[in-house]
Amino acid sequence: MDMRTRLLMVALFAVAMAYVESAAVVYLREAYGITDILHDLPREPDRLTAIEIGREAMTMVMLLAAGVIAGRRMQDRIGYFVLAFGAWDIAYYGWLALFLGWPRSPLDWDVLFLIPLPWWGPVIAPVSIAAMMVVGGAAAVLQAERGIAWRMTRANVAIAAAGIAVVLYAFMADAIAAAPEGSDAVSKVRPGSFAWPLFLAGFGVMSWAGLRVTWPWRSRLLRT
Repeated sequence: MDMRTRLLMVALFAVAMAYVESAAVVYLREAYGITDILHDLPREPDRLTAIEIGREAMTMVMLLAAGVIAGRRMQDRIGYFVLAFGAWDIAYYGWLALFLGWPRSPLDWDVLFLIPLPWWGPVIAPVSIAAMMVVGGAAAVLQAERGIAWRMTRANVAIAAAGIAVVLYAFMADAIAAAPEGSDAVSKVRPGSFAWPLFLAGFGVMSWAGLRVTWPWRSRLLRT
């Protein structure tokens, strides 16, 4: 199977997974009677909460497994995983828009993830990151195919980690503030406003790190 076919198959897998994921969300919203996620989301953890957290974790395992199976070297395995993650996230909101007519706007709030704490943010924020992941993942695969290795220096890794940390804090700031009061307090958190300056700063740092790692003249030939 050539690289283009593998890219297509990984993307197809991600879109199909997104269908399954969005279908589960449709069922959960129906079961809980959720029409407005900010007001109708349960404020007390129940037995489905643990199952939902497990489902999120297994989703990551499946996307990672797809990347490992599709790739041949560490770089393109990571690339396929990152591409699959981004495509899955974008397609997830696409399927929800088809099934529920939601999100109605890119600025609609969503609870994005529950691990390790609930992430809250406007839909456009994770979708922007997902689009960057699709581009970055495809770049990793294409460069690996051409024998070009990423420059994973300590500085580049530190810059990327800093950007990711800032973005994650923007998503989890309210939950982090409530964490000392316990899990019940965390589950009751609802966002008031999104820290756009913080998110955009982190997103910019992440993008800069990606350019430092992948820019051709900063790369070197892969050992064969």
